[in-house]
Amino acid sequence: MPNRAFITGVAGPELTAAEREFIRAERPWGFILFKRNVDTPAQVARLVAELRENLGDPEAPVLIDQEGGRVQRLGPPHWPVYPPGAVFGSLYDRDPSLGLEAARLSNRLIAADLAELGISVDCLPLADIPVPGADNVIGNRAYGTEPGKVAAIARAVTHGLEQGGILPVLKHIPGHGRATADSHFRLPTVDTPRNELERTDFAAFVPLADLPMAMTAHVVFSALDPAQPATTSATIVEQVIRGCIGFQGLLMSDDVSMNALAGSIAERTQAIVAAGCDMVLHCNGKLDEMREVADQTPMLSGKALERATRALASRKQPVPFDRKAARAELDALVGRAGVA
Repeated sequence: MPNRAFITGVAGPELTAAEREFIRAERPWGFILFKRNVDTPAQVARLVAELRENLGDPEAPVLIDQEGGRVQRLGPPHWPVYPPGAVFGSLYDRDPSLGLEAARLSNRLIAADLAELGISVDCLPLADIPVPGADNVIGNRAYGTEPGKVAAIARAVTHGLEQGGILPVLKHIPGHGRATADSHFRLPTVDTPRNELERTDFAAFVPLADLPMAMTAHVVFSALDPAQPATTSATIVEQVIRGCIGFQGLLMSDDVSMNALAGSIAERTQAIVAAGCDMVLHCNGKLDEMREVADQTPMLSGKALERATRALASRKQPVPFDRKAARAELDALVGRAGVA
């Protein structure tokens, strides 16, 4: 059966009867988990299995944001702490090979945690490049401020995830690093000239354009489209994301319920689809909003379906590894470099 072009969250650690009915009736393409959905490993695994069971698709993608640092939906006491992205950047500055290996190891370990639960997609890597004066929403989640370095570390993060059988999502395309506001709360506007954006922010994404999925930035780039953020701008999707950057994978919005976007949930959803995004992401688990998103998203078809199918088909079988040794090596790398 076909799926609708949206990814949905759910409200808590167990599905309600209304959520089960919604999933069966509206057929989202996939699901995303947050801390509110997480208690114990056994509970998370049950929830993941039940999501897929109600959809009738044992391979349906289940996403999570498990970056390390302050963005970890899975954490103690059941899951270990992982370093934020800036740690890999600091190590890279001391010795590029150390930074890249730490990034790979950390994400190979994260992939093992996710695979045990049945989670198949991690919303990583970031290619955002923060600048002085930017909002701290990116902050130490970023790998650095030089496009080549950021892209290299992002590729190592991707390798770690893929070696563990987890699909990556590149974010936040075409760049959230210059934003002077947190798009969870209000709409940021970046007034940087296009040639400078192409030299810096966009350049970090170009070497990663082959990744299977990417998530948009709720950011206005006034030099390109002064009226719409990237997520709802056909100009930016066509000219920058698909054009300048050359990304041809599945393009999903950042969360449609974030306050950066204007209008009702239904209007935002319409605008995302009209701009050329393949998939609408809705995260907060509010069932009335979930219904609005479902009402306004089409069934997956055409190029969007091709990209979705290709993304899922790119998932690799996990490569065997020694988990205990990998964690010891990661800790040694981080400790030896004197970063935390």
